[in-house]
Amino acid sequence: MIKGKSANVIEVFPGVRRRRLVATTQVYQMTVELSAGSSIPLHQHPQEQISHVVSGRVRFQVGEAVIEAGPGESLAIPGGTPHAVSTLEPGLLVETFVPPRADYLAADGD
Repeated sequence: MIKGKSANVIEVFPGVRRRRLVATTQVYQMTVELSAGSSIPLHQHPQEQISHVVSGRVRFQVGEAVIEAGPGESLAIPGGTPHAVSTLEPGLLVETFVPPRADYLAADGD
C-alpha cells in the first residue's frame, strides 16, 4: 500500500487541521496546520512520532518535559509516551508516525 497526498483536510481539534502527505505499510506522514491559540490535548499512542516545525512556534509537553520549538527544529516522541502541543505562534508541522496510525488512515476516507 502506498497512498499519496490526501485531498481531505481534517480538523482534529479547533484550529488544528491535518492532511496526509504519504502513507505506506511502514510509515505515515502528514502536515498539521495550527491556528493561533490552538492546542492538542494530552494523549498517547503506540506509534513512535517525529514532529518537525516548518513554521511558527509550539510548546510540547512530552512526559514531564516541556520543550519549545521553532522553525527547523524536530522532536522524537517515543511510542506510549503522553504528550501535548500548544501553539505559541500559528504554524505548520510535519508529523511522521511509525508504524502508520490505522485510525488516521481510516479517517482519511480516500
